[in-house]
Amino acid sequence: MSKTLEQDIAAVSSIKAIPTILDIVCRTTGMRFAAVARVTEDRWIACSVRDDINFGLKPGGELKVESTICHEIRQSGKAVIIDHVAEDPLYACHHTPQTYGLQSYISMPIRLADGSFFGTLCAIDPEPHRLNTPETIQMFEMFAEVIGFQLSAIKNLLDEQNTSAIREEFIAVLGHDLRNPLGSISGGVSLLRKEALSERGVQILALMQGSIVRMSGLIDNVLDFARGRLGGGFTLMHQAQVNLEPILQQVVNELRIGAPGRTIETDFTLPDPVNCDPSRFGQMVSNLLANGLTHGEPDEPVRIQAATTGGELHVSVANGGHPIPPETMERLFQPFFRGDVSPSQQGLGLGLHIASEIAKAHDGAIEVASTARETRFTFRMPLR
Repeated sequence: MSKTLEQDIAAVSSIKAIPTILDIVCRTTGMRFAAVARVTEDRWIACSVRDDINFGLKPGGELKVESTICHEIRQSGKAVIIDHVAEDPLYACHHTPQTYGLQSYISMPIRLADGSFFGTLCAIDPEPHRLNTPETIQMFEMFAEVIGFQLSAIKNLLDEQNTSAIREEFIAVLGHDLRNPLGSISGGVSLLRKEALSERGVQILALMQGSIVRMSGLIDNVLDFARGRLGGGFTLMHQAQVNLEPILQQVVNELRIGAPGRTIETDFTLPDPVNCDPSRFGQMVSNLLANGLTHGEPDEPVRIQAATTGGELHVSVANGGHPIPPETMERLFQPFFRGDVSPSQQGLGLGLHIASEIAKAHDGAIEVASTARETRFTFRMPLR
């Protein structure tokens, strides 16, 4: 493989948002394989992959370029979208679906800032899926655009300062532009929940709603990070008489939807209202609780406690699992730090950083204690 192609693969791998993009693509379309591919005149190379159908491709893996539809997209410069291969007049007999056993397919060209073709953002599945909708097309176009923007930036980076600036600009674009397709998906789910559905349909909608909650939290985190780094600052909207228990219960209920089968135990002793920003407070607790669900042992409960005592508000989230190593503990609240995580634990590594910033903005702090028995994050804030 040429040095240039190796650099292209490395550039895609360095974009921390791409695994999340592939995750969103699969969750919102139902497709079970998605990839960012580098496509040249004679090469098709997978740069980043999400594979839930055991297709067998890993980053750096190749397909014969002439066997792919991406080869045709490179020549035409236009996206290809197939809801159901068997019913598609153009692709029912096409060699690519027959070769790889596909029934649904979508591929969007990725172009660099100078207009040159880099490759494709594509997704496939052996089952048919409805893809040819304005919302799905808009989402793929937006993702392909921001990937191309970031790749163009990487090619022109001169030093680490430029790297940080471009990354943060990319995050800002990603966060803002995700609102539109997410809003469409959320609206669609709300409409479907009013319809008579089978038990399976209700379960699928619950999973989709959980994904929407998680994606919304991710967008909030990246926007907050972008504002903080790009000069907008981190602001609070304090309210003097906030009843925290309904806020905490709403956060718990939302995350229960997104984590079916997991147990979340609650213990709230909050007799008096508190002075805080209720929205930011809920975001902070949601980030801590999501972290516990992500890193805790699946067969052990995540416990959230909240109480006012000794002139302070205490909120703690505890989960079972392996203790956090000391070298990881030192960097837990740094942005983009994810520690040792499994491939299924996707994210940008911003949740704990944003939670810590919200705590500081409330004149509070988050403490961490981790032993073989449990890991506990505790937020402490003086009562006003």
